[in-house]
Amino acid sequence: MKHSIMHPIGALALMAVVATTTLTAEPTHARQPNGTALDRYVYQDDPHYAWRIVQSVPTPEATIHMLEMTSQQWLTEKEVDRPIWKHWLNITVPKKVMSDTALLFIGGGSNKDAQPGEPDKRLAQAAVGVGTVVAELKMIPNQPLVFPDDGQELYEDAMIAYTWDKYLKTGDEKWPARLPMTKAAVRAMDTITAMCASEEGGQISVRQFVVAGGSKRGWTTWTTAAVDKRVRGIFPIVIDMLNVVPSFKHHFAAYGFYAPAVGDYESKGIMKWQDTEAYQNLMKIVEPFEYRDRLTMPKYVINATGDQFFLPDSWRFYWSELQGPKHLRYVPNGEHSLRETDAYETLVAGYACMVHDLPLPQLEWESPSPGMVKVQVRGMKPAEVHVWSADNPKARDFRVDTIGRSWKSNPLRAVSDEGRVYQARIEAPKKGYRAFLVEMTFHQKPMPAPMKMTTGVYVIPDVLPHAEKAGNL
Repeated sequence: MKHSIMHPIGALALMAVVATTTLTAEPTHARQPNGTALDRYVYQDDPHYAWRIVQSVPTPEATIHMLEMTSQQWLTEKEVDRPIWKHWLNITVPKKVMSDTALLFIGGGSNKDAQPGEPDKRLAQAAVGVGTVVAELKMIPNQPLVFPDDGQELYEDAMIAYTWDKYLKTGDEKWPARLPMTKAAVRAMDTITAMCASEEGGQISVRQFVVAGGSKRGWTTWTTAAVDKRVRGIFPIVIDMLNVVPSFKHHFAAYGFYAPAVGDYESKGIMKWQDTEAYQNLMKIVEPFEYRDRLTMPKYVINATGDQFFLPDSWRFYWSELQGPKHLRYVPNGEHSLRETDAYETLVAGYACMVHDLPLPQLEWESPSPGMVKVQVRGMKPAEVHVWSADNPKARDFRVDTIGRSWKSNPLRAVSDEGRVYQARIEAPKKGYRAFLVEMTFHQKPMPAPMKMTTGVYVIPDVLPHAEKAGNL
């Protein structure tokens, strides 16, 4: 993107306008039926919800607002050291707003972090480049948290695993951390709408949202869309675990162990609950796959071929059952953080298409036989098509930690005159396993960057070396 709206921190300080506090706020969310514990929790009134503008920074191309938001009270002081959840919410409002849809990016962070000095530069640029309000919500989840019967500062998966363990042992639906994480995202949408409609916010109308986030925040992207009808599109990133029980049985059958990345759940004994009624009840609350009948909005799922948490062929357990428009990208040589990849460009390009009602291309694929994949593309034609593959001669394991960034590509030609049908044939390796996918790259205005989509990842031979061991769990 050509635009930059960033200024040095010193200039930010000079230009900042501090606004008065909004002591209380009225939610404006669009309710879903109160069908699950997630619905009930999200839409339970909470007098702690409030927000205030900490500073507003005008630039030549946008105004950047930094807000402090209190989303809720989760649990009591007897149950957790910080029951009141607070967040930084950065909202970039471009000078020229061309849509009443905004992008909400759900981010992480720590309660110990100082107020951010600047917004994420790429998100601020996206606001100007696409012509919409773009916001980043920080501190999802609030962390670290200390629970009295544990006594340790818990972050990320350690905190989530703790709350799963509490639910599984007590059946008390207040415990899963996904509830407050989702509620915070819904309150952020309320806040963005209210702030933008205010005089300080420029009296801008924001009615709908595209929501994005990675890892735990990617999971929260799914659940936010499940409970709030304002969400018109989602980008769940590196959370390749829908239909989690068969997915993680597949995980163990491939590796013969649980990857260290999911060690917090294993150490809490969570996997031992997988075939129990209690675990099924937990999944009915927090598992996006359980809400798939609601998740009919456009979905652009971005995963990593070398993710430390999830196998690259995990898509096989959920993709065919997702309803409505759906698009997939596995990033070759990407690991869970997606560092040193172009995944962000895919997010911005796809978001621009969603906002400006440019139909996204549709990929349909099948594997008629092992090592073969046939792909048909509808709509926009690809500018480039490649087949990517990677080998592991020792194990059915394609984590970056194991094989490095060893995926390689070759161009793939169309097998139809119209340039819409492609077919790849991949030979099985003489030893070990080979993973492969087909990737298509699209260029078209108003996309500010190239957009990439892929098939799912296939593995040949499609054999699970530790299936018998997994069956004895």
